Parts: sequence; structure tokens; C-alpha cells
Amino acid sequence: MLTELKPPVETATPVPVAIAPEADPATGTSGVAETAPESDNAAAAGYAGVDLASPRRGPTRDWRGPLRSGVLALLSLAIGVTLWHFASVNKLSYGINFAYVPPPADVLEATMANLADPIFFVHIGVSMQRVFISFILAAGLGVLTGLLMGRSSAAWAMIAPYIEIMRPIPAVAWIPLAILMWPTEESSIVFITFLGAFFPIVLNTVHGVRQTPEVLVRAVQSLGANRVAVFRHVVLPAALPSISAGLAIGMGVAWFSLLAGEIISGQYGIGYFTWDAYSMVRTPDIVLGMLTIGMLGTLSTAAVRLATAPFLVWQTRAR
Repeated sequence: MLTELKPPVETATPVPVAIAPEADPATGTSGVAETAPESDNAAAAGYAGVDLASPRRGPTRDWRGPLRSGVLALLSLAIGVTLWHFASVNKLSYGINFAYVPPPADVLEATMANLADPIFFVHIGVSMQRVFISFILAAGLGVLTGLLMGRSSAAWAMIAPYIEIMRPIPAVAWIPLAILMWPTEESSIVFITFLGAFFPIVLNTVHGVRQTPEVLVRAVQSLGANRVAVFRHVVLPAALPSISAGLAIGMGVAWFSLLAGEIISGQYGIGYFTWDAYSMVRTPDIVLGMLTIGMLGTLSTAAVRLATAPFLVWQTRAR
């Protein structure tokens, strides 16, 4: 026999009633002191000492850090130039012979003279063109090869022996074979420069892919992601910092390799300019060529980092 269920009966809870004392006929007030509510007192205590009229300011970037770094960099350069001037003027020879090293004033004079010569800018333009072509080829093929080697064990087993054998070979050793392999000197120089930039990009890309946290891969796979989605949303973003570092390193090595190619088989370029200055015993021009290569390498590396920075915004925000 089923028993009918009835909703519980709500019973009223007696509410205690406070009886106020009688008012004082003399003062016309009750016997209870008038006080502000507790919430109002707590709020007043919490805002004590706070200027409610001024809005709260967000975090501001401290400009003193970059300024201090810039001042220290300029101070370091000034010290280096001073030591260079002292050693070359006094022809110091304590293990390192500065007798034939031109002082900074002579290099500055040679710089002004070459800046007035259009051929100097032709050398710069030719070298920049060679590096640009070589770096674009090395970046495209290097990143693709590194991604393939990092994700496929079969590709790693087939390609890694060539990478490990060829990457220790210096650029100068490739010059005779490159001249025989390629139809023009220009193509041989581009090939040598390409090899210099290719290997750092490949190795850094492989490192970035293999450093992808496995827990992230398994997490997205458990949500139903396929291999393409895992690669696009997990592996590639995780490898981007290493790829960016490899591109920056590859750009620097590209200038190093270009110098070797232009010295041996070039007719134009900063490497040829430096080698020609050595042949003609123009020591200020030698130093000028070296400094020009260093400046171009620094600027091009900074350009690579600036170009890859938008792809690393997530990393900057996570800091």
C-alpha cells in the first residue's frame, strides 16, 4: 500500500523582538546609543588612507633599465676604443703585436673616404643580396627538414647521418668543390653561404620539436585532435622559440660563410673588399671591412628577431 507523500509543512520560526527602553523625558532620546552598522565601519576602515579621488594606475614600464643598459654599452665601447688607440699608437707587443694595427683615427679617415666612393656601397649591396638569397633558401629548407626530422623517427634515421657528417666541414673547405659544381662564381658563393646558415636552423628546429611537452600532446589527443591538429596547435607553437633562435644564429653564420666565399672567388662584396685591402696593404680598409661585416651581421640578426617576434607574443605574455 503506497503512502501519499506530502510536502513538508513550513513552520514559522519565532523572531525575537527587542523591546526598546523608554525614552528619557529629559533628553528625548532612548537609552541605546546610536552607532553605525558594522558593514559601514568595516568599509570605512578598509578605505582608510586611500585617496578615492585618484584612479588606480596600472603597471608602468620602468625606463631606467634600458637607459642603464645603453649607458653601459656606450661606456664599454668607449673603453674598448681607448684601449685600441693606446695599444696601436704605442705599438704594444706583449704576445699580440699591435705595431701594424691602425689606430681608430686612421680607420675613421678611411671610413669617410670610402663613404664618398660609390663602389663601397656596391660591395655592401652585393653582399646583402647574396646573404638574403642564401638565408631565404636555408630558412625554408632548414625549417621543413627540422620539422620532418623532429616528428618522424624514420626521417631522422635517414637524414641525421648527412647532417652530422657535413655540418663540421668549414665553409672554406667547400670552396674548391663549389667552384667545380656550380656554373658561376655567384652561384658557388650563394651555395657556400647557404650551407653555413642551413645547419644551425635544422638543428635548432629539431631541438624545438623534440622539446614539446608530451603531456600537452596527450592532452589534446584525449580531446579528439588528429595529428595535423596536434602539430599545428601544440608542436609548432612549442618549437617556435627554438626556430627563432636558429634563424638568428643562421644569419650570423651566413655572414661568416659569405666572407670565405667572397675572399676566394668573388669580385664584389665586403669579403672581396677586405681581401683586396689586405693584398694592397691598406690596413685601415681591412679594419673597416671587418667592422662593416660586423655591423651588417648585427643589423640583419636584429631584423630576423624582429620579424619572428610577432609569432612569439604568447611567450612574452606568459612571462
